[in-house]
Amino acid sequence: MRFRLLASLCLILFSGPAIRGTSAAPPSEGQFSIDGLSPEAAGLAIFVEADRRASGYQDLKVELEMTLYTGGNRASSRSLSIRQLEMTDDGDRLLVVFDTPKSIRGTALLSYAHKTEPDDQWLYLPALKRVKRIASQNKSGPFLSSEFAFEDMALQEVEKYSYRLLETRAQEDGLTYVVERVPTDDHSGYARQIVSLDAAELRTRHIEYFDRQDRPLKTLAVSGYALYENQYWKPERMLMSNVQTGKSTELLWRNYQFRNGLEADRDFSTNSLRRIR
Repeated sequence: MRFRLLASLCLILFSGPAIRGTSAAPPSEGQFSIDGLSPEAAGLAIFVEADRRASGYQDLKVELEMTLYTGGNRASSRSLSIRQLEMTDDGDRLLVVFDTPKSIRGTALLSYAHKTEPDDQWLYLPALKRVKRIASQNKSGPFLSSEFAFEDMALQEVEKYSYRLLETRAQEDGLTYVVERVPTDDHSGYARQIVSLDAAELRTRHIEYFDRQDRPLKTLAVSGYALYENQYWKPERMLMSNVQTGKSTELLWRNYQFRNGLEADRDFSTNSLRRIR
């Protein structure tokens, strides 16, 4: 199971036309409720249900524009694409490929998510024509100078965290669940995360990240959700802000495509990285 930032971080994380809008609601199988559950059980139930609602599209392609803000008026932009494949026997697979600027064109990150074991990640550097494996202890480092870490660019499997519902908050646009999740990976760069999701659709709105010393580190704001295929809510904008340095990275998502016929061996292998153009 996987919870996408790109949702998800990304997150998160599609072929067929998109049905855009914010008033329609995807069909649900039964009524979701956390009534009577302990805070730990309720937190887990929320993420299991969010994962269920986000699953079933087989594979996806999406284009992104990444802008790095380093303070003042300094900014640099990069275009990239993401491909994702749902797997039935393990965590999903993810491929991130940079198209611009020219200096990093063809740079690619391949991730194999696992439900309980550490994820496998490889970075392809076209200038060196080399595939480099990312060690588990290095996954908290920044991904190509952005405010996203390597672990943020992996799929967020539900089993990789423990959960606790902190509160159900009433806001003008409806109820919000606020859930604390703690990574089970000893090499994670985070002590914990505070995730806010709207209770109606279980869409991630905001995440607070705390470093290994439990100090506030980053915040992620997710917005511009649109409904695709009358089932999948996907964001248009993510802003990761580092509260310790003042730097931030913006991701703009567009052109989601579902069920493209992607294959594990052909499109998500370390050998396929060298064929990327």
